[in-house]
Amino acid sequence: MNPKAKAFMRLVGIMDDLRAQCPWDKKQTIHTLRKLTIEEMYELVDAISEEDYDGIKEELGDLFLHLVFYAKIGSEKGAFELEDALNAICVKLINRHPHIYSDVKVDSQEDVKRNWEKIKLAEGKKSVLEGVPNALPSIVKAFRLQEKTATVGFEWEKIEDVWEKVEEEKQELEQAVESGDRDHIEEEFGDMMFAMINYARFLKIDPDAALERVNKKFKKRFEYIENHASKSLIDMSLEEMDDLWNESKKGTKI
Repeated sequence: MNPKAKAFMRLVGIMDDLRAQCPWDKKQTIHTLRKLTIEEMYELVDAISEEDYDGIKEELGDLFLHLVFYAKIGSEKGAFELEDALNAICVKLINRHPHIYSDVKVDSQEDVKRNWEKIKLAEGKKSVLEGVPNALPSIVKAFRLQEKTATVGFEWEKIEDVWEKVEEEKQELEQAVESGDRDHIEEEFGDMMFAMINYARFLKIDPDAALERVNKKFKKRFEYIENHASKSLIDMSLEEMDDLWNESKKGTKI
């Protein structure tokens, strides 16, 4: 047996044992597993952000466990078998990659994306946005919505046009702030963020990764203030904390 297949089937066998013999595993449902799966996904994301391949390996193992767990519950419910899920994704991948498994020609990854969306619509999808989960974090969701609509031509032609939209939304936000209408301010702030995410997409930047990079930088610099403060932060002035903040940037990559 192929080593990969052998390892996978070993996990499947262990899952069978746990479901039959472990009090905790026997009690789990798709609903109790849901929050744990989300946590495992974020742990994987953290490992990817740090380019921690040992961590990625470990978190992938944890996720494989969850996937096999859901399949085991599905089998117990008589809803589907593990092989049904695996065969379904195989069929989907073959159908949606006609440039590999048929005679369709593509010249770029953009062609691949467009073909993918066309095939999904031909399969009966009602909207190109149907595959964007409602539960996605807002920044990621905005990016994916824009990516999806771009595949069918709903897209700015030039990056300069996108920046003009950012400037337009900035002005509208300023006007909303002047009005003092909190609901309007929130709406216009959202519009500006959406435009900035679109601009990031044109710059070939992942806005979520960019923001996380800033989060980490802010955290490290503030921790520098905490670790080098001569007194309690509560007793420090903003100017004193700002001096340490600037000091944290000197001669470092923080």
